[in-house]
Amino acid sequence: MRERRQGGSSVQAVEMIAASVAAEQSLELVEVTLQKEPQGKTLCIYVDKQGGITLDDCEHFHKAVIPLLETVDYDFLEVSSPGVDRPIKTLRDFEKNRDSLVEVKLFAPIDGSKTFEGMLHAMDDTAVTLTIADGTGKSFPRKAVALIKPVIVFEDEEEE
Repeated sequence: MRERRQGGSSVQAVEMIAASVAAEQSLELVEVTLQKEPQGKTLCIYVDKQGGITLDDCEHFHKAVIPLLETVDYDFLEVSSPGVDRPIKTLRDFEKNRDSLVEVKLFAPIDGSKTFEGMLHAMDDTAVTLTIADGTGKSFPRKAVALIKPVIVFEDEEEE
């Protein structure tokens, strides 16, 4: 583990730096997290691009961003793809997943269930609306939604 200078550990500061580097490399900054783990603080930067991110993209981004993070207090830096089933958190994520099959998990049951599946029809700051299998719309208050994520269907599963 290398020694780090103590400085601001602001995720917002890292987001600004990472967004700038991502823009220079035609990448999309998806998320920045700082996770405290037993072995130290891990700074995770998730980037993506149209058609998907490659290992070479992650390496190139890592090499460009690391010298700009010298004043940030962290022990490990991880640059990664957010994955195909990354949670839908922002309106930008919604636009990419509009009319796609998603799973909505709630903090507390509504109509006896905490999990619903359907086509993502609408989403704003107050509500999330799905079109469920029978064709009806089902809306959930945004504050009741714990997680929205794409449902990944493998081609073999469709044929069964």
